[in-house]
Amino acid sequence: MPLPVEVSVRWQRAALLYQQCPHLFAVAPSSHFASLQRPAIVYKYSPVRPLETSSLHPNPPPPPSEISPLWFVRSFTPESAMAASSSSPEAAPTGPADAIRRDRILSSNLYFDVPPSKVPVIYSSSYDIAFFGIEKLHPFDSSKWGRICQFLSKEGFLDKKQTVEPLEASKDDLLVVPPVSLLPNCLVQNKVLYPFRKQVGGSILAAKLAKERGWAINIGGGFHHCSAEKGGGFCAYADISLCIQFAFVLLNISRVMIIDLDAHQGNGHEIDFSNDRRVYILDMYNAGIYPFDFEAKRYIDQKVELASGTKTKEYLDKLDEALEVARNNFNPELVVYNAGTDILDGDPLGRLKISPDGVMTRDEKVFTFARERNIPLLMLTSGGYMKSSARVIADSIINLSKKNLLALDSPLGRK
Repeated sequence: MPLPVEVSVRWQRAALLYQQCPHLFAVAPSSHFASLQRPAIVYKYSPVRPLETSSLHPNPPPPPSEISPLWFVRSFTPESAMAASSSSPEAAPTGPADAIRRDRILSSNLYFDVPPSKVPVIYSSSYDIAFFGIEKLHPFDSSKWGRICQFLSKEGFLDKKQTVEPLEASKDDLLVVPPVSLLPNCLVQNKVLYPFRKQVGGSILAAKLAKERGWAINIGGGFHHCSAEKGGGFCAYADISLCIQFAFVLLNISRVMIIDLDAHQGNGHEIDFSNDRRVYILDMYNAGIYPFDFEAKRYIDQKVELASGTKTKEYLDKLDEALEVARNNFNPELVVYNAGTDILDGDPLGRLKISPDGVMTRDEKVFTFARERNIPLLMLTSGGYMKSSARVIADSIINLSKKNLLALDSPLGRK
């Protein structure tokens, strides 16, 4: 079915704009479309190159109402992404694309030595998003990351000078798990995507610090709806998948457990590691809300589906059961904990009824799970759509410190 004329013209203009001003677009390396024979841009449903003859556009075009002139989303899957999601059950993938990915990881600067005087808490003032007030149109608290640090500092539990400043993930870093968002506006780049790329750098570095110190917290990250194939939700880059791919290469580990306790299904990392037996996924989420990704559900090793309105006691009981199953089924060398606070009672998107004390108990259970088995753990703050989320996260970190599950006052991060 051909695209309507007005939509076709729009895409052709976008293609010409890219041809004339490629610097306006994020992460669109020429190697991915150098073989195209006419002016083209690798955007979803681009009419510039016929759909039926292009391997980059395997899907039929959507209804015109679903095509946005502002958000251009890449749909093709480069070889490196396909290899990442189709690796053999027992061993790391070894194809040419995997060699390219490995070279990118080895040449990255995102892993760096952190002085012993620093605690394994990763944060940058660049994490917060301010976009001329537009950020207020979404219920997401786009300044929660800075507010978490403010609370911890005010309570005397964290000196900001002791936190670790991550580097921004570069284009080559992001292409380890190719990003899907291409936004043709330098303001969007600087005001929205730059903070996300800093958080990606923090998530990747957190694995190294966790291996060295026993635990690490990135006060940010957890973009679990994004995969090598597509984005979604508030997620532009697949930081969880990137973090794990870097850990496989640079930390010499081969078994990772993802414990995803955000209120939403973590469909991004589930797709990325769909056939990779090195990764075990425990995902406990509200089955009645976004993203309804039934394909990704097939790749969850320990799936716990909750109903809207689930309360604290039932939630914690189900978590205990799930952790026990995971303990018996998999022996990880690293735990990636996606600790979304959108499970809080009153969150407009999570629709669960978990108390602030319940969130603190949840985090305590996960840290205890890792500590009892001497497994390094990194925590990402992920979703949380109310102003109260920052306070709850800070209180939970303070509680973990008081319970000797982490040490904010120890240079090496251990009690």
